[in-house]
Amino acid sequence: MPASIPAVSRLRSFTDSTAMARNPVKVLSTYLDNYGDTFRFYLGGLKGAIVTTNPDVIQHVLKTNSDNYQKSEIQVKRMGHFLGKGLLTTHGEPWKTQRRLIQKGFDRKQLDALSAIMQDSLAESIHEFDRRIENGPIDIYPQLMEMTFAMVARSLFGARLKREDIDLVSRTICTVQEFIVRQTLQPYLNPWFAVSGELKKHEDLRERADSVLLNYIKARRFQAPGSDLLQSLMDARYADGEGMGDALVLSESMQLLVAGHETSSNGLSWLLYLLSMHPETLERVRDEFGSVLGDRPLSHGDVMSFPFTTQVIQEALRLYPPFWMIDRMAINDDRVGDVVIPAGSMVIVYVYGAHHARRAWDSPEEFRPERFVKEKEKLRTPFTYLPFGGGPRVCIGNHYAMLQILMILSTILRRYAFQLVPRQDIEARAMVILRPKQGIRMHFTRTLATEGNAAPAAPGV
Repeated sequence: MPASIPAVSRLRSFTDSTAMARNPVKVLSTYLDNYGDTFRFYLGGLKGAIVTTNPDVIQHVLKTNSDNYQKSEIQVKRMGHFLGKGLLTTHGEPWKTQRRLIQKGFDRKQLDALSAIMQDSLAESIHEFDRRIENGPIDIYPQLMEMTFAMVARSLFGARLKREDIDLVSRTICTVQEFIVRQTLQPYLNPWFAVSGELKKHEDLRERADSVLLNYIKARRFQAPGSDLLQSLMDARYADGEGMGDALVLSESMQLLVAGHETSSNGLSWLLYLLSMHPETLERVRDEFGSVLGDRPLSHGDVMSFPFTTQVIQEALRLYPPFWMIDRMAINDDRVGDVVIPAGSMVIVYVYGAHHARRAWDSPEEFRPERFVKEKEKLRTPFTYLPFGGGPRVCIGNHYAMLQILMILSTILRRYAFQLVPRQDIEARAMVILRPKQGIRMHFTRTLATEGNAAPAAPGV
């Protein structure tokens, strides 16, 4: 590695590994302050990696020369072990083929069709939410996790998916993700995980969740076609006319569940937190929803009608990007300016660091939705804002995620008044997703405009 790239020593990397497992954002941000926007360090003191927030390096890795960079061991091996081979865990031609097939499930026509399924799921979740807020303050993070997971699960498998099965798969995904983070940030513990039974325990959890979803997939083969994403996966055809087998449909479904729900639930959690801290912004967003929608629920056709709300969402995703890092592995030797990247090197695009870089953002720690007015978009340096990644592997469900966030936010803001419980220690913790470490507790009360309304989907509906 050339001397021009600063390096965190192997010893310090190992010493910091426990702190990395607790909160990698704190450690990596400290390294950025000490070593600059591109540096080398060792995961757990063992595995070398190049970390960068430099937009030129990021653009080169994710877009310009993306064919030279494949998913790293973290995703191909660790996540692939639990989630199978799908969009998140493959690369090269197999990934390109799958991407083309699955992309059709997220086009405008399909999102229009999914809007009704999503609203039905939201109605059921809001009914439960109403019941829970009667007992006092709630932690919004698990509530929104349940809400978004149920919506994604129903978008995938339709109304036949039982609530208890949704809960089982959701718990499994959360537990397995935490285990994958430990495997990655503390790789020296992997032999112990194997002999102690920890690995087997998590494999058994995955198998139970797999069997539940596989039963739905097998049953669908003999049922009338639906309008959900599962039907899109089953209807997809390769060049030879063949479709996906049950095992591949299962892998893709599980990976869409993993990627689909936490992006929105985390984004919504931080959104409500930020709005509670900025009441003037909250009222502008609420007024925008009211002026466009009145009492009716939001659908896919409304998405472009909320310019200010979209700016607020974008700023929340800048401050708290759900996917706080993107990892790649160099296939061949490469170079970006003075940065030499040998074959086999892991490159970590540190999204959180890029979103908080002073060179790209004025007062980056402040909440300023006006950063994202349309007039400023062309002035922004490319690859400094990456809430859904970038390049050919940009998140396939980014439009679904925005629809989901707007749909839930519009219902909550028109249905409830809310405020943050005082004296909380609110901190972000980077797992697979950047989540609130100790939750975010809030008081919710039904607004007068909706007190007499029996239907939970949205005010006045």
